[in-house]
Amino acid sequence: MLSVRRLNTEYKTPKGPAVRAAQDISFEVPKGKFFTLLGPSGCGKTTTLRSIAGLERPTSGEIEVNGKLVYASQGQIFIPPNKRNFGMVFQSYAIWPHMSVFANAAFPLEVRANRPSKQKIRDKVMGVLQAVALDHLAERDATKLSGGQQQRLALARALVMEPELLLLDEPLSNLDAKLRDRMRFELKRIQRDNGLTTIYVTHDQGEALALSHEIAVMNEGRIVQIGSPHDIYNRPRTKFVADFIGTTNFLEGRVKGLDQTSQRWLVETPAGDILVKSETGLEAGSKASVSIRPEDIELSEQPFDAADRNRLAGIADATVFLGDFLDVQVRVGTALLQSRSHPSLRAPDGAPLYLRIDPEKCIAIADEFNRHA
Repeated sequence: MLSVRRLNTEYKTPKGPAVRAAQDISFEVPKGKFFTLLGPSGCGKTTTLRSIAGLERPTSGEIEVNGKLVYASQGQIFIPPNKRNFGMVFQSYAIWPHMSVFANAAFPLEVRANRPSKQKIRDKVMGVLQAVALDHLAERDATKLSGGQQQRLALARALVMEPELLLLDEPLSNLDAKLRDRMRFELKRIQRDNGLTTIYVTHDQGEALALSHEIAVMNEGRIVQIGSPHDIYNRPRTKFVADFIGTTNFLEGRVKGLDQTSQRWLVETPAGDILVKSETGLEAGSKASVSIRPEDIELSEQPFDAADRNRLAGIADATVFLGDFLDVQVRVGTALLQSRSHPSLRAPDGAPLYLRIDPEKCIAIADEFNRHA
């Protein structure tokens, strides 16, 4: 449905070289899917979204929607944003303060070239307001809406045009934490019920994991990994992805070799020798970073069975009670590991603790700069 190929976007500066905001960006989004561009501030995700919308003119590459090119550098094709039939919701919502809820949602239809009849406009607007649960507030002044209601109004205004593509630029970032969580469910429901092909920009890992069918993680203007939320979280290919998505422990180690019994790589780390899984392939003698999520470290007050793999022993260093779980820092060898455990665990500071980690959950990452001593 959407195909972005080798897209580059640069910004000229008064002095010095141009800023390469988006570099060699390529991805495809099937019809009806929710695709997220995720990364830290300044990574190029909003530039990529604005290039798709036509608000930025890329330097090179191609953007194709439903088999039609809306941008191609070689053919000098550039369809203006008002002719792309895309809906866009900005971080600021851009609600017209002097208009009612109904008038805000109807505005795109009122100003279009082939303006529908008043009855068709009313039917369409009330339909989208019902979809975002604002139909009962149609006559209310837009300024009297809550933050969450304004967000839904901005979404309704984008939906009323029946866009081929819905583009969302951090639409939940101005909401408080509880409302943001609730709006995730609302947004996912609206996207699913309307079958909207959606491109979403955020720096919030939780939003990306909760909403997306697929995620592209960006850093320094480039896409570093594309995958499902499950793959991005559990099988990161780079140390940046593992560190940016959620919380993880890193153990810097050296690969000792392949364990023939388990067919897993054995890595020497400050916490001891650990069997690990690797998506990228390892070499004996090379350096590797081992990523272990806190929830994948099992803690016990008693030693684990001798047959268990990746058994370690440590000392409780600090414990934080967070209601439904404990965050426990355990000193193992010269390493400090964070684990997430059930609150029934008794782990006073200085108490001995035993650790067990499934080798499948120990992800070794051999980035280029880590491969050699």
